[in-house]
Amino acid sequence: MAKQAQQLNIQNRKASFEYELLLRMDAGIQLSGTEIKSVRAGKVSLAESYGVFVKNELYLRNMHIEEYAQGNIYNHEPKRDRKLLLNKTELNKLQSKLKDKGLTIIPLRMYLSESGYAKVEIALAKGRKLYDKRENLKQKDIQRNMQRDDS
Repeated sequence: MAKQAQQLNIQNRKASFEYELLLRMDAGIQLSGTEIKSVRAGKVSLAESYGVFVKNELYLRNMHIEEYAQGNIYNHEPKRDRKLLLNKTELNKLQSKLKDKGLTIIPLRMYLSESGYAKVEIALAKGRKLYDKRENLKQKDIQRNMQRDDS
């Protein structure tokens, strides 16, 4: 099982570019039978997903898990809301911080733990403005040029 944990690492690459990440935490995710099979096959997209609170429970909305090829009539809906498994203190902490203007919860990556459970690393994030994104790109270019000059 441990070998599989290193193999599956689905990332939301745009997250660090689009958002300023303030607080990170790991959460379990509630999946049905065919969903976990698709996850293990790597058929997941975190690109447009975000966290939302419904009745004091946190759900990931808009996360796409492709239907399992051999799933027949018991297959799942690809973009259904999926419950995140956090303890009450973590949920309360996120919910209180979400009340600040401009903050959202986004998934950064999905992976399998050593025990074989699907986990999602989520972050409390603030959206970046266009000029912040440009400044970030300039800093990355400067760093890249400095590393090239050193070697």
